[in-house]
Amino acid sequence: MANRDISGRRTRFSNRGGTILRAFRSRNYRLFFTGQSFSLIGTWMQGVAMSWLVYRMSGSALLLGVIGFVSQIPTLVVAPFAGVIADRWDRRRLLIATQAFALVQAFILAALVLTGVIRIWEIVVLSALLGIVNSFDVPIRQSFVVEMVGKEDLANAIALNSSMFHGTRLIGPSLAGLLIGLMGEGICFLINGISYLAVICSLMAMRIVPKPRSASSPQVLTELKEGFTYAFTFTPIRSTLLLLALVSLLGIPYVVLMPVFAKEILHGGPHTFGFLMTAAGVGSFAAAIYLASRKNVIGLGRLIAFSPAILGLSTIAFSFSRSLPLSLVFLAFAGFGLMLQIASSNTIIQTVVDDDKRGRVMSLYTISFLGMAPFGSLIAGGLAGRIGAPYTVVLGGICCLLGSAAFILGLPSFRKAVRPVYERMGIVPGTAGIEPQPAPSIAREEQKERKGASSA
Repeated sequence: MANRDISGRRTRFSNRGGTILRAFRSRNYRLFFTGQSFSLIGTWMQGVAMSWLVYRMSGSALLLGVIGFVSQIPTLVVAPFAGVIADRWDRRRLLIATQAFALVQAFILAALVLTGVIRIWEIVVLSALLGIVNSFDVPIRQSFVVEMVGKEDLANAIALNSSMFHGTRLIGPSLAGLLIGLMGEGICFLINGISYLAVICSLMAMRIVPKPRSASSPQVLTELKEGFTYAFTFTPIRSTLLLLALVSLLGIPYVVLMPVFAKEILHGGPHTFGFLMTAAGVGSFAAAIYLASRKNVIGLGRLIAFSPAILGLSTIAFSFSRSLPLSLVFLAFAGFGLMLQIASSNTIIQTVVDDDKRGRVMSLYTISFLGMAPFGSLIAGGLAGRIGAPYTVVLGGICCLLGSAAFILGLPSFRKAVRPVYERMGIVPGTAGIEPQPAPSIAREEQKERKGASSA
């Protein structure tokens, strides 16, 4: 039997439809998925082209780290305020604005490269501007998902978003490697600029019922403090964010050094770089499909605990490889582990967070994921210049293993803290025969009914 999505339109997806695609019951999500898929291909192409352009012009691993730093450092300052904005204003309109700014940045970059006048300082400035845009975009986008699909299909939508992100990673880097070899980096920036039109059109075509906003809102700093206190006094959110920050700081920066491995270690060119990035995407895509096939959030804490260990062991093995086929295999496992942690962390946090604090908590998620990355890029670039790229990646892998071990030790406390939340949501039954506590609104209704019965 057909059902209705949040826009009210009947869909062809039944309640008994496949587990993997259940978020597609929402017309709005189908629009978003389609437009974003085209846009992300361009995004991956630009990322590969940017790294190769910088390394071709400078030959410096340190400068690769600097570019990564300036493109992500705005997150630390901007993301918390973006979270407040996401909780106050229309998220769809905000996303349209961020995509439009990113489109302009890509076209400017394309024009400079295609005309042959691009300079390093211009790359730095444009990377910083895109970093500011993304600092707004990511927390708003993450908190917007629930408006498209509702909480019932939230976990599935997050997993499908991850599969989309890394599925396009199978196409974008390979295509970029081919086009860079044939036509240069500029064409990749141009294609990325055009691709933003797809997601802008999809957002404009959505039917979203605007949520009422409070006429009188607290001060921004008060809201920031409230969101921070809420997140870091709840063990599951706090421990998840801290582990993600560690991996982002010391584990993920291996990506920044990919041009060095492609050119200096494996003695390849832009196509080799594209293959390496694609291999990581294959693993990430496989992890995302696995997560999308899961029926609920039970067991995600264990995945969060062990996924950094998979990432760490894989990157350590990759750092010692001098064979392209073996390197591709190790990077696929690295992508698998990284994807498990990122998507599982996102799902856990969004499942347990209160709706009125979703934007602010997701801004903290953004800071943990993207805000630590610039420092990681800078550290990785600096260390690679001193001890070499392979040993830099080894150190990052060891830190991931240590973080995984610490989280595993804290798993009992994690489960104890999250269990009551799952019980209230009806995800798990009550413990030891005790019925789960109903939501406050339901509890009040039940209390009224009992009073009415007793008076009768």
